[in-house]
Amino acid sequence: MGSVSTEPFSEERQLKNIEDALRMERAKLVLSSPDPPGLWHELVGSIKETIFLKRNTISSSKPSRSMRVFSFLQGLFPILSWGRNYKASKFKNDLMAGLTIASLSIPQSIGYANLAKVDPQYGLYTSVVPPLIYAVMGSSREIAIGPVAVVSMLLSSMVPKIIDPTVDPIAYRNFVFTVTFFAGTFQALFGFFRHPWSSCAVISVNIVPSLVSSQLCHWLFIPHLYPSYKGRKNKKLFWLPAIAPLISVILSTLIVYLTKADDHGVKIVKHIKGGLNPSSIHQLQFTGPHVGEAAKIGLICAVVALTEAIAVGRSFAAIKGYHLDGNKEMVAMGSMNIIGSLTSCYVATGSFSRTAVNFTAGCQTVVSNIVMAITVFISLELFTRLLYFTPIAILASIILSALPGLIDIYEAYNIWKVDKLDFLACIGAFFGVLFASVEIGLLAAVTISFAKIILNSIRPGIEELGRLPGTDIFCDISQYPMAVKTPGILITRVNSGLLCFANANFIRERIMRWVTEEAETEENVKEMNHVLILDMSSVMNIDTSGILALEELHKKLVSHGIEIAIANPRWKVIHKLKLAKFVDKIGRGWVFLTVSEAVDACLISPKIAGP
Repeated sequence: MGSVSTEPFSEERQLKNIEDALRMERAKLVLSSPDPPGLWHELVGSIKETIFLKRNTISSSKPSRSMRVFSFLQGLFPILSWGRNYKASKFKNDLMAGLTIASLSIPQSIGYANLAKVDPQYGLYTSVVPPLIYAVMGSSREIAIGPVAVVSMLLSSMVPKIIDPTVDPIAYRNFVFTVTFFAGTFQALFGFFRHPWSSCAVISVNIVPSLVSSQLCHWLFIPHLYPSYKGRKNKKLFWLPAIAPLISVILSTLIVYLTKADDHGVKIVKHIKGGLNPSSIHQLQFTGPHVGEAAKIGLICAVVALTEAIAVGRSFAAIKGYHLDGNKEMVAMGSMNIIGSLTSCYVATGSFSRTAVNFTAGCQTVVSNIVMAITVFISLELFTRLLYFTPIAILASIILSALPGLIDIYEAYNIWKVDKLDFLACIGAFFGVLFASVEIGLLAAVTISFAKIILNSIRPGIEELGRLPGTDIFCDISQYPMAVKTPGILITRVNSGLLCFANANFIRERIMRWVTEEAETEENVKEMNHVLILDMSSVMNIDTSGILALEELHKKLVSHGIEIAIANPRWKVIHKLKLAKFVDKIGRGWVFLTVSEAVDACLISPKIAGP
């Protein structure tokens, strides 16, 4: 009878021993993981990921050299991928869309050039070369490339502080080309090194110039193109708002010519130099006292231009249901602006208004940009003389009629509802631009955004975890009050991607305060905490200050009779903890793959289980 009664007990003990052995094996997986890639390897990998197409991981065969070269070319020039399947039916739609946006682009380009305080032909040049480069390197199907109002206003507000366009227009123009080169360089670097992009703060900078310009439009009674509203209501009339600027230019030019209004004080465009974009390589200024200023303005223009282009590109990509790689877009934008600076163009980017028209016109691919560029080039060759009597006022009205579309009060209200600090950055940019300058507004938005990041970094959330009844899931007991604490074990999770000098002391002191407070409230010795489990699943990296904080925490806990266990450390974290010998100090048996396994192991510890 005695032998029979001990059989279930022995089987249960065997199962328990097997579970313990499996848990130890899984814990060894954490400690025996290979070394993570170094900084140089990550840098090279990010560049490869940007310019190479993703290979099919199912195929185990190593690609040949020619295949790698072709993959590189396809990654850098997406037209090599989709161009092979391009059909004539798509070209019909792209042709109509390209001609439509060209009719909108020609008057807008001349107006934006005047806004940037350069000669009108440079706006047209910017609608020829950059769209062609983007068509080869870009991945958005709908975006329309060319000069835009916001960037033109940035240049006209910042560059004249350095070089007066009325005193030395040639030096001003050359400086603008240099700014364009730096803007393209920064954009390409952002894309190659996979720069993390946060556009919320920068988008808010665009609101103010648009708002001020639209108010001026009402105050000065400059006529709006009211057909655009009919086109928005009726999609069949999409061409009406698209050609309205061109029609207004033709009619106003005809009226000025017939009435000779230029003799009575009406300012006109006068001569526009035609022909293909001339080279501007020798006009770039990389020496002299203003190179640093050119780089600074180029950086600001690069950020604002990228923000607008990626925002509009991703919006229409989401509607069409395809993914847009932001890093490849940055490389394409940077390349087209670098080449543009060498061919008499200033900073180009994706236009909200022209992209919307391009989408509504039924474009299928970026071939619509090629059609637009060719159309503008033909206009430069044949029709520039016809624009001699075009009044400046009509170009101003075209610019101002396009600006209200950049204002989104409803989105500002949504930002306020979702995140008050993001709204504070938006307001900071608003008042900075309104009462100071674009640089001050951008600086205010970036400062507030970085302050938010720093605040979240130096005071990260630290949660106490409990087990959901009937599961092995551990979650925040404040968010899930039904979660149950484990007697004798304090489980905490650090909600910070980096355990570093900025937050290490705060995390250590917060945990120690929890430990001492719970020790004072617990009267029963068996209910006191004997083990602290640190859930490190949210911590992506750690520096020397973070490791020192963990070592000090370990010493203090040991002095209180408490052991420390590490659960689910990430790759770089466990690697650095092993190099710093911290794992050896706490004991390799106190590192676990999951919180659940750490709790199970601690429950059989003599300190908690008791005799």
